[in-house]
Amino acid sequence: MSSPSIVWFRDDLRLADNPALRAALDLGEPIIALFVLDEESDGIRALGGASLWWLHHSLASLAERLRERGAELILRRGAAGRIVRDLVADSGAGAVFWNRRYGGPERDVDAGVKSALREEGVTVASFAASLLHEPWTVTTGSGTHYSVFTPFWRACLALPAPRAPLPEPREIPGATPVPASDALDDWELLPTAPDWAAGLRETWEPGEPAARRRLKEFLDTDLPGYDSARDEPSAGATSLLSPRLRWGELSPFTVWHEAVGVDGAGRFLSELGWREFAWHTLYHAPDLATKNLRRDFDAFPWPPLDPSRLDAWQHGETGIPLVDAGMRELWHTGYMHNRVRMVTASFLIKNLLIDWRLGEEWFWDTLVDADDASNPFNWQWVAGSGADAAPYFRVFNPELQAKKFDPQGVYISQWASDAPTEPIVDLGETRKAALAAYDEVKRGSRSER
Repeated sequence: MSSPSIVWFRDDLRLADNPALRAALDLGEPIIALFVLDEESDGIRALGGASLWWLHHSLASLAERLRERGAELILRRGAAGRIVRDLVADSGAGAVFWNRRYGGPERDVDAGVKSALREEGVTVASFAASLLHEPWTVTTGSGTHYSVFTPFWRACLALPAPRAPLPEPREIPGATPVPASDALDDWELLPTAPDWAAGLRETWEPGEPAARRRLKEFLDTDLPGYDSARDEPSAGATSLLSPRLRWGELSPFTVWHEAVGVDGAGRFLSELGWREFAWHTLYHAPDLATKNLRRDFDAFPWPPLDPSRLDAWQHGETGIPLVDAGMRELWHTGYMHNRVRMVTASFLIKNLLIDWRLGEEWFWDTLVDADDASNPFNWQWVAGSGADAAPYFRVFNPELQAKKFDPQGVYISQWASDAPTEPIVDLGETRKAALAAYDEVKRGSRSER
């Protein structure tokens, strides 16, 4: 009798360039394709609402594509370590394959599964699939990890070129009998009371086929003007690939090899580099979403929270046009232009003096591309508490940013034409207060030396 192989899908919801799937196929045994919705293991962060919406549709697409090739996607909900071990025991699987994760709690789960199964004689192997370079392979001359992007990316570019992507399999022999599976609809990942996802449905089509189409469209149409127009939120020059990469509908190897050599690709590929830098930072600082990377920022004098100001920011009612446009785009589409993300984050932290962690939590719940690395990394970069955050005291002026990057008001008119016109704070006065607070951090840092 055959002994099936389990391919444990996680943030790699694709068939093309999936090393774990390829390893299972090469073994020649029937395959059990498994996805576990783990909301129970210690430290695993529960997904936000927008992420759950995307996950539902991406899983539906993956299940359809697997079925077309001969396999079923098995869905289970619970602690991943227990579920994988139970499935091995129930199915008689002789091997389990997965692509590596880099968050601290996820690594702990994977290490526990690997150790337990190997003790039982099961073949277990993991593969590099979501980063061009694994975190322990990019180090300074003294063997430490990088804290500044430019030398980090220079070191990445000096390494051997990223491997070529693996082809998509035509056939995937599924195991029989098919193990029991949850029904995707029973997970109730989609919002119903109320259904706030109309804008997401208008904006996105999750799944690997749509991801491949978007990559081709971007390379053919938008990449030539990317460098000059990427900071203009109304220009439509951004790749819109971030949720595709977050959910692994595309691999970074595929993006790299299809973009490299195309005119104007250098700046775009450096954005892949920032994604790498965020994940490498998380690998070395697993508490990135909750603790200041620069621990001297623990002394930042956050004032008592004014909930009404946080609510005004969340719902695009601050009276600052560019901020309100960004927050309303986010609520409607689950996405926000990167330049505007920086401006809205700076306004929350430095004009409203609200702890960056509250902003990070809101983006975690409302962004379709929120991941464990880039989301907190970028919030800490804006706050000044994170990696490569110099000058850490920089305050983005949303009015000047609007004049520079939305001079005709196209973006603001699209998203905030009916927003309040009376600002909830004075930008000049709050800037002074923010700089005074940063001076306190600097003085405290000096006194500890």
